Amino acid sequence: MARVLLCATVAWASGVAAAANGVVQLREFVDTARSAQGEFEQTVSSASGRRAQQASGSFVFLRPGKFRWSYDKPYPQLLVSDGEKLWSWDRDLNQVTVKRLGDALGSTPAAILAGSGTLDRDFNLAEAGSGEGLEWVLATPKHAESSFQSIRMGLAGGLLKRMELQDNFGQTTMIVFTSLVPNAHPDPALFHFVPPAGADVIGD
Repeated sequence: MARVLLCATVAWASGVAAAANGVVQLREFVDTARSAQGEFEQTVSSASGRRAQQASGSFVFLRPGKFRWSYDKPYPQLLVSDGEKLWSWDRDLNQVTVKRLGDALGSTPAAILAGSGTLDRDFNLAEAGSGEGLEWVLATPKHAESSFQSIRMGLAGGLLKRMELQDNFGQTTMIVFTSLVPNAHPDPALFHFVPPAGADVIGD
């Protein structure tokens, strides 16, 4: 099974490796990677450029709409979506916030990873040049209610390597993806969340 998965992954990566520019690679990634898993490092900088916060953890997604985003450091926090609802669990506070996913995913960074593949419906895409061994794409949300002004994405070999998010408050969030494995066939149970006993649950 592992050998079959490895062969499929190599074939998938080889098929898109020859893509010439970032937008082509991004569309290939969204069209081809129906699921993926990996690790991430996240840095949030304030509008003044001062580094505000660093975090790291792991993620897994399954299109459309299912994902599990786990912060391990500096504080444990878990985000789980089953495609209909989004749970956010602060383990230290044992507090769970629940929201209906609805159309909210449309113009968010999560739509790039776990959306239904409607990139051109939700974003204006433009080439943003080459640098640091990556082909860059600038995505601008088409919907005014998005909380992000723009998203820069760096790709190489058909894989998403970085995201740089500029939000409406002037903050910049940089996410570096590592050990990303496309089409990893994740366990469906990963996208099911039951609030732990005694948790304070907020929302619907």
